[in-house]
Amino acid sequence: MTAALGLGAVVGILLGLLGGGGSIIAVPALVYGAGLPLSVAVPTSLLVVGASSATALLPRLRAGQVRWRIAAIIGVAGIPAAFVGAAVNRMLDPRIVLIGFAALMTVAAIRMLRGNTDTGGDCALPGGGVHWRGCLPKSIGTGIAAGFLTGLFGVGGGFLLIPALVLLLGLAMPAAVGTSLVIIVVNSAAGFAAHAGDAALDYRVAAAFTLTAILGSLAAGHFASRLPAQRLSRWFAYLVLTIAAAVAIQAANS
Repeated sequence: MTAALGLGAVVGILLGLLGGGGSIIAVPALVYGAGLPLSVAVPTSLLVVGASSATALLPRLRAGQVRWRIAAIIGVAGIPAAFVGAAVNRMLDPRIVLIGFAALMTVAAIRMLRGNTDTGGDCALPGGGVHWRGCLPKSIGTGIAAGFLTGLFGVGGGFLLIPALVLLLGLAMPAAVGTSLVIIVVNSAAGFAAHAGDAALDYRVAAAFTLTAILGSLAAGHFASRLPAQRLSRWFAYLVLTIAAAVAIQAANS
C-alpha cells in the first residue's frame, strides 16, 4: 500500500507537468511495485490515469490551453480502437505485451529527442487557424493509434499524444499538454470499459493510487506553466527512455 501511495503521486505529478507519462509509470508500478497481475494492473491504471488527468486538466482549462475540436476528433476516433486493442491484449502473453510496450516507448522518446520541436502545421497555422483538409486525417489517424494502444497496453496514450500533437499536428507545447489531457480522459474511459470484467480490481490499491495521483496532479499543475516548454519536452523523452529500459529488463527476466 505504501508503494501505491508513493507511485500514485509520481503518476499525478507527471500528468500535471507533462500532460502524459503517468500511464507509463502506472502500469509498471502496479505490476512491479504493488504486485498486481497485468490483467488487474491494466484497468486499474486506466482508472487512475483517467481520474488524475481530469484533475490535471483544471488549471489548463483556466489558461485556455485546450484545442477542443482537435481533442474531440482524436478522442472519438480512439474509442472503437480501444476496444480492438483490448481484444488483441487478451490474445497475447503478458511478457510480450510489456516488451512491446517498452519498444513503443523507446520509439516515441527518440522521435521527441530527434524531432524538430518548432510548432506550426496544418492544425496550428501561423495565423492561429486550422487547415482542416490536412489536419483532419492526421487527427483521426492519431486518435486511432492512441486508442488502440490504450486498449492494448492499458495506457492513456499521453506519451505518444504529446509527440504527435507537437511534431505531427504542430501544436505548441502548452496547447499540446492541455489537449492531451482531454484525450487521455476519453481514452482511459473507453479503455476501462473495454477491459471491464477481465479481472476483479483491488479497490484499496486503486483508491490509494488514485487519491495520491490526484493530489500530485493538482500540485504539479500549479507550477507547470512556470517551466520552459522545451525543457519539459526533453524531460519527458528522457523519462520515457528510462522507464522503457526498466520495463524491458523486468519483462525479459520474468
